[in-house]
Amino acid sequence: MNALGHLSAKEIQLKTMSRILGGQDVIAIGPEGSGKTTTYVLATLMRLKTGGGDAPRALILVPTKEKVLEVLETFKLLNRNATFRMVGIHADEPIDKQVEDLTDGVDIVVAIPSRARAIYLKLGLNTNKIQVMVVDDAADMVKKGFQLPINELARSIQKCQHLVFTEVMHERLNHMIEGFMHLPATIEVEELSETSVETYQQLIYQVPNFRTKLNLLNLLLSDTEVFDKVVVFVNTRLTAQTLSRDLFDGKAEDIFVYKPLFFDEAGYESLDVFKVHDKARVLIIANENFEEEKLTDIPFVIHFEFPEDKMVYINRVMKTD
Repeated sequence: MNALGHLSAKEIQLKTMSRILGGQDVIAIGPEGSGKTTTYVLATLMRLKTGGGDAPRALILVPTKEKVLEVLETFKLLNRNATFRMVGIHADEPIDKQVEDLTDGVDIVVAIPSRARAIYLKLGLNTNKIQVMVVDDAADMVKKGFQLPINELARSIQKCQHLVFTEVMHERLNHMIEGFMHLPATIEVEELSETSVETYQQLIYQVPNFRTKLNLLNLLLSDTEVFDKVVVFVNTRLTAQTLSRDLFDGKAEDIFVYKPLFFDEAGYESLDVFKVHDKARVLIIANENFEEEKLTDIPFVIHFEFPEDKMVYINRVMKTD
């Protein structure tokens, strides 16, 4: 969820996720922005667990090409498993190429119903191993007249879980889905999208161990013109002391520790004092003994270790008035 800028699960996710992961058919009703797309993308990834199959195991039906691309992008943002293979099917690509993409091997298919049906009739879409079928923007599907292809595709699947997401529920929609939904749980929420949160620019460096992190930090901090005022966060006071001795082999005179372990070591008891001291360039702070203060006027904040409480990090990167 943090990858999409959300600080916590939305109401629709809290109310549906356990049912979906338990295998129950679900009808989820909520306004635009309530988190419907994120819900079924996360649920699909968690249900399938890993990729690499020879036939699709999830079929997600959406009404437009734009929605196909949006859903694929959401999968890319939330997926942490490189084995998953995903294909988008819409009317703006040659059907033969789409058949070829499907036969090359795919785990998740995101498609417009009419094009998915056409490929199925050409024997290009194997539905024998589908475990999850999603119908998103279901009310819009009815408006566009997709009832026939949706039902044909549903009937082609021997047994799977069905998930329907819609902004509204009405009789025509109920008539479309009643033939394939099995004892569904109907869940309705009224939550609108949460206010977007502005954050400071962030960069992540993937490094394998302490020594590599230390070498990278040495390299960054060696540019004294750019990194002229820096706070480095670690988790413990002991790590702070160790890092201060290891950076530049302990020979740098502008690196200090916040509230050092030993009284005879150079350090600062206050972040505000560090900010105004020209000769102090780097302050190493342990999360365990730092009472959160505003990091304004500090151009660079480095998390040498990620805080054990993720909310500590989130609060630091959020821009507040």
